[in-house]
This record gives sequence, C-alpha cells and structure tokens, in this order.
Amino acid sequence: MAEALLAKEGATTRFAREGMWAEGESWAAGGAYLTLTTSPNLSTTVHDRRAPGVNHLAFSGGSRADVDAIIAAAPEHGWRPLYQERYPHAGGPDHYAGWLENSAGFKAEVVAGAP
Repeated sequence: MAEALLAKEGATTRFAREGMWAEGESWAAGGAYLTLTTSPNLSTTVHDRRAPGVNHLAFSGGSRADVDAIIAAAPEHGWRPLYQERYPHAGGPDHYAGWLENSAGFKAEVVAGAP
C-alpha cells in the first residue's frame, strides 16, 4: 500500500522507492525522503497512535476519483478504511479525504486536491 500511496501515477509529487529491507523501506521525491522502519529498540510491540508521537501521515492523493480508487483498493493491500460513515468528508465539508489504518495501527490520510 505504501507503493499505492507514494508512487501513484499522476500524483503531484511522485515518490520512488529507494531502498527496501526486512525492517522497512525508504522513498524519495524532489529532494525529500521518507523512511518507514521498525525500531529494534521498541518499548512495546503495540503501536498506539494516540500516544505522544506521530498520529498519522497525510499524502496528496490526486483527484477525488484517485482518492476514491486508493481507498477502494486499500483492503487488498492490508489497510482498513476508517470513518466510512463520514467518507469523504470526515475532516469537514471542504476537505475531501480518506483515512486508512494498517494491522499495526498506523494511520494514513489520502487527500484530494482542489476540484
């Protein structure tokens, strides 16, 4: 699913996977990079996004149709859609986005650009 979010055709900023290893992967675009990894020094094996730290990452998903396609395909890639009863406006009436959660409890927001 990281690939669907980060390397999506037509995205404003298209990330390319730069590296992949057993504990993670690294993506880069336009001089910025994002590394997703599991620390060997975890204080617990359960992630709680409500604890201090990162709550979620937001990604530009392209058009509204692109966001809809990513959200629809998410379960095939191990991600569960969140807030479906309020989709696509869970963030407010002027915010078109979908939220996803993986089995480890990490949350990603996929945001559509202006219509």
